[in-house]
Amino acid sequence: MAKILLIEDDDRLANFIQKGLEEQLYAVSRAHNGYEALAVTQDITFDLIILDIMLPDISGFQICTTLRERKITTAILILSALNTTDEKVKGLQAGADDYLGKPFHFEELLARINAHLRRKSFERGITDTQKYADLEINIAEQTAKRAGKTILLSPREYKLLLFLLNHREHIVSRTQIAEAVWDIHFNTHTNVVDVYINYLRNKVDKGFDFPLIHTVKGRGYLLKQKT
Repeated sequence: MAKILLIEDDDRLANFIQKGLEEQLYAVSRAHNGYEALAVTQDITFDLIILDIMLPDISGFQICTTLRERKITTAILILSALNTTDEKVKGLQAGADDYLGKPFHFEELLARINAHLRRKSFERGITDTQKYADLEINIAEQTAKRAGKTILLSPREYKLLLFLLNHREHIVSRTQIAEAVWDIHFNTHTNVVDVYINYLRNKVDKGFDFPLIHTVKGRGYLLKQKT
């Protein structure tokens, strides 16, 4: 799951962007000002940074320049109401990879993010596909196949399947699943995990030669091929 840092002091806009990106299964961290952003990038490596220019302490241009001076090569996408040609040139000269003016369409923002992440993946030689048994997940396209047959999944089902695949052959509890897939602390009075496991079984296991998703009574779930 790609990690994105959103540097934006407008809470309403930041909440909108974060919600939209998390629905696309990105892990989003927030920084409300420049100094907070510079601090967090010292400790965490992100896959992409979305950067506003007009922040309450230091400008986004200065942040961009400082990150490049630190040899941080993370893709930087400036998202700003400063939308003149001169401002765009200034941002790119400061080290940004892209510049999108406000107001913007979320679909365009998402398309640009996906393009930069694909490019970075190719540069690092990272494969976009994970395989196990006859199951195949394309990370970039967020699609799944089993035995060559396309499996149509909702975003939440995809996130759950990817979590199980990343922990294949290890038992994961309902609590672990709830926290990873829904970002909530597990409530014993809800059966949302079990419901979505059943959704997955109907799509991933039903009609195939052997099941991949197994229940371990009293402990949780396990993705494992037949032995």
